Amino acid sequence: MRLIASLAAALCASASVAGDWQYYGGDQGGRHYSTAAQINRDNVSQLDVAWVHRSGDQQHLAEWMGNTSAQSTPLLLPPRAGESLVYCTPFNRIIALDPATGAERWSHDPGVKLAGERPFRCRGVAYYEETRVADGAACRHRLYSNTHDRRLLAVDARNGEPCAGFGENGVLALHGNDQPADMISTSSAPLVAAGVVVTGSTVVDFHYSRAPRGTVQAFDSLTGELRWRFDPLQGQAQSGGANVWAPMSVDEKLGLVYLPTSAPSPDYYGVNRPGDNNYANSVVALALETGELRWHFQHVRHDLWDYDTPAQPILFEWTRNGKAIPALAQPTKQGFVFVLDRSTGESLWEITEQPVPPSQIPGESSAPTQPKPIAPPPLLDSFLMPAQAWGLTFWDRGDCARQLDELDNLGLFTPLSEKLTLMLPGSLGGANWGGGAILGDSGVLVLNVNTAPFTGRLIPASANPGERDKRDHPASGERMRVPMQGTPYDVEVGAMVSPLGIPCSPPPWGKLVAVDLERGVILWEQALGSVHELGPFPLPFHINWGTPNLGGGIATAGGLFFIGATMDRQIRAFDTHSGDMLWKYTLPVDATATPMTYTYKGRQYVVINAGGHAMFGRAHGDYLYAFALESP
Repeated sequence: MRLIASLAAALCASASVAGDWQYYGGDQGGRHYSTAAQINRDNVSQLDVAWVHRSGDQQHLAEWMGNTSAQSTPLLLPPRAGESLVYCTPFNRIIALDPATGAERWSHDPGVKLAGERPFRCRGVAYYEETRVADGAACRHRLYSNTHDRRLLAVDARNGEPCAGFGENGVLALHGNDQPADMISTSSAPLVAAGVVVTGSTVVDFHYSRAPRGTVQAFDSLTGELRWRFDPLQGQAQSGGANVWAPMSVDEKLGLVYLPTSAPSPDYYGVNRPGDNNYANSVVALALETGELRWHFQHVRHDLWDYDTPAQPILFEWTRNGKAIPALAQPTKQGFVFVLDRSTGESLWEITEQPVPPSQIPGESSAPTQPKPIAPPPLLDSFLMPAQAWGLTFWDRGDCARQLDELDNLGLFTPLSEKLTLMLPGSLGGANWGGGAILGDSGVLVLNVNTAPFTGRLIPASANPGERDKRDHPASGERMRVPMQGTPYDVEVGAMVSPLGIPCSPPPWGKLVAVDLERGVILWEQALGSVHELGPFPLPFHINWGTPNLGGGIATAGGLFFIGATMDRQIRAFDTHSGDMLWKYTLPVDATATPMTYTYKGRQYVVINAGGHAMFGRAHGDYLYAFALESP
């Protein structure tokens, strides 16, 4: 009887956390999916604000808010770890809240250095139960967090106190002589599994031929002792970057950690880094225990477009002929979704070699072909001809047609030259760090993409230097010129817009796409975002033409997909079967973070961080909103 009672208790405990969100991406494989279904298609229209928490950043750090991007996705800790809702602010303060009321339980402020020009952002923290610590002792339950100034923190999940046995009083310095702190930071949460903490980095884009190395580091989760390092640019001494700035995934059963690596430096000029530049622009599978390379899949060779691997690899089960295959879906900036066997790295759809235009830059040896899956189809159309130019009037449509007619425009993977070149998609994607959500065991992926065109060109560095920009990316609707030190060129990039400031391509300029990964087909598309706030004056009604979007979405067993991400201050819920929008709510500022959901004391909540984004050039704030049904 005692055994039966124990089993029953274990099953009840398991059921009680079925709808909870213990990892950044919902689970270790980033599926962004919850089995919670209390909020569903039939009642989501009744969703309302349950509570609002404000971190205090707007009041105490107002002068820095314009350089922040609020991107944090909270976690709900299990009951044994205190059952708090925990998240991080752009300044890396970790805050624990009561899940029912949003009242603050504790906070930990690491005191990041408020210096430099790199945006402040924190996408999340990681929870881990350290079984080598006695049950009930301090820091048995831990939170790990990366900081803007390149430290790895370990704090007690129950009270926020530093874990004294980890590093130096709970802190590890991540940068060394080859990684200067003003050129490298960390925004995504670390990954923790099987006693190992793995952390990537965010390296300055564009500005340097030899940016800091994108070395991935792994540490013992108890002590902070270094376990292994992996440099994606082995053998490329004249380059840097290829860092892992997006979230990582892990399959503990296979013992593999999956790294989404970015572009090598400099992003748009590859003369100093000949060849394919392995293991940049790849999904790289390493042994979690040792860091040994097991396989890699490179989706862009010799990148000249800043086509980083932008999102967490999504682990799911792929069914073919009744057989389940451990799979990995990787969305990319160029608008593809590659579906791989995650144990071997082999593509589950045939890969074709697409011939691409050669570079016109002296000394550049661009790759003659790029990989393209035969399925699923591209998530956006990368061709934009003068006849397709769009505008509100004959005048601005004609101006866009003229711009397109004057561009270098040979389709996807046209390298930049000294002539203005179409970039579709631009360096924002396509997909970006928000990634997508797998609908349960269906093999259907829902994700948001950007579709607005950009243009760029290389400018000889000695020609009219003028005002050079120090940002990583241009703000919405602006152009940016930055030096690529160590090369003969500066690079200029920016949105392609009409004289009215409207994108030159037909709307939507941001959209949701539902893709059946097993059948290799697109099921539906839906515009994401309204432009009613983006004109010279706001309009009192929505115009659903889609907007540029940053952040991701989540899916639930209630048949819903929740997402903010847009430039209109909205959080929305969509029907996962049809793509119809079923609910929306206007927030005080844009929500450029991925939401999460959890069930606490019988009530399901949906939570999103609303703080704005430096690249949007719109208002900022410090809000965390929770929504629930008034009568569950």
